[in-house]
Amino acid sequence: MDIGINQTDREKIAAGLSHLLADSYTLYLMTHNFHWNVKGPMFNTLHLMFMEQYTEQWNALDVIAERIRALDFPAPGTYNEFVKLASIKEVEGVPKATEMIRLLVAAQEATARTARSLFPVVNEANDQPTADLLTQRLEVHEKTAWMLRSLLEE
Repeated sequence: MDIGINQTDREKIAAGLSHLLADSYTLYLMTHNFHWNVKGPMFNTLHLMFMEQYTEQWNALDVIAERIRALDFPAPGTYNEFVKLASIKEVEGVPKATEMIRLLVAAQEATARTARSLFPVVNEANDQPTADLLTQRLEVHEKTAWMLRSLLEE
C-alpha cells in the first residue's frame, strides 16, 4: 500500500483511531442507554436530546472505522476490544437524570481528548483525511459537552 503515509505512521494512526472508535462506541451506548432510561421533570427534553446525540454518534462510528480500514488495518468491533481500548468506563445501574448529564459531559470530553491526542502523529504523517475527521469529531463533542453542561446551570 502506498498512499504517501508509511506503514509505521499508518499503524500509529490506526491504533489511535481504534481508541477513538472505542470511546465513541462507549459514548454511543451510554447515550442510548440513558435515552431509554431517563425519567423525571426533564424527561421529554433529555429523551429527545439523547436520541439526537446517539443518532449522530452512530453515524460517526462508521466514518471512524472506515478510516481505519482505509489505512489498511482492521477496525475493532467487539465489546471486549472496546472495553480494553476505551478511556470511558461503563455506567453501573440507572443514574438520576442530572447524573446522566454529568456522566455524558465527562464522556464527551474524554472522547474529545482522545481525538485531540491523535493530532501530533496525524500532522507529522501529513494525513489530512484523518485530521479532517478529527476536527469534525472535536467540533461535535465539544459543542455537545457545552450544551449538556448548560443543562446543569442553575
